[in-house]
Amino acid sequence: MRAFTRGLIGIAGFLALWELLGRSPLLPADSLPPPSVVFGELVRQLISPDFISHVVATVLAVLIAIGIAIAIAVPSGLVLGSVPAVRHATRAVIEFLRPIPSVALIPLALVMLGFGPETKITLAVYAALWPILFNTIYALDELDPLLVETSRVFGTGRVGVLFRVALPSALPFVLTGIRLAATTALIVLVSVELMAGADIGLGYFIMEARSGPGRMDQVLVGTVVAGVIGVLLNNGLERVRRRWVAW
Repeated sequence: MRAFTRGLIGIAGFLALWELLGRSPLLPADSLPPPSVVFGELVRQLISPDFISHVVATVLAVLIAIGIAIAIAVPSGLVLGSVPAVRHATRAVIEFLRPIPSVALIPLALVMLGFGPETKITLAVYAALWPILFNTIYALDELDPLLVETSRVFGTGRVGVLFRVALPSALPFVLTGIRLAATTALIVLVSVELMAGADIGLGYFIMEARSGPGRMDQVLVGTVVAGVIGVLLNNGLERVRRRWVAW
């Protein structure tokens, strides 16, 4: 309760500072609408079917991207973490691909996949792979050899050790990687929607609001909603981690 109260105080202080800056004569008019204006516009947008469709499109794309990234990264991490020969053979390729920003691949993705939702989902999957993959690999590095030897004494095969010993031990690390990957996927999705000319999504809504009359209040509405989605994803996955791996 004490932490919750401190959090509310921090939010209230941030909003008060934002209100003062938004109404300050030091800034150009309409460059930074105060929160009283932004939240009024947010209420109007939340009853708009068009805005809701943008939000739903972004959230669905994030969930799809995370699901695909988990399906690829967790098995790959288990293999790379448990088979040293495969890990050493692929290390150079992985270390080359990992630092490449997803947004740098937008032109290539547009040529290969076009302007549909599969482009932004593919780039979000690419960005979300690495936190999950490396957390899984590093988790197997921390696996207690005594657990593996004990399971083998009781007749557990290599695959059984992988799924009955290694995966449960790696689960806390994997869930942490998923939590990091979720916010990364959201950032990439909104960025691609902004830069690649998507036809739906929060990034498209922000781009539309910025062009034409330049409604900065609507730009900040899209930004605030994207931030709220990120907070909800992070807190939800953190609750899942605490519930599933409280030990």
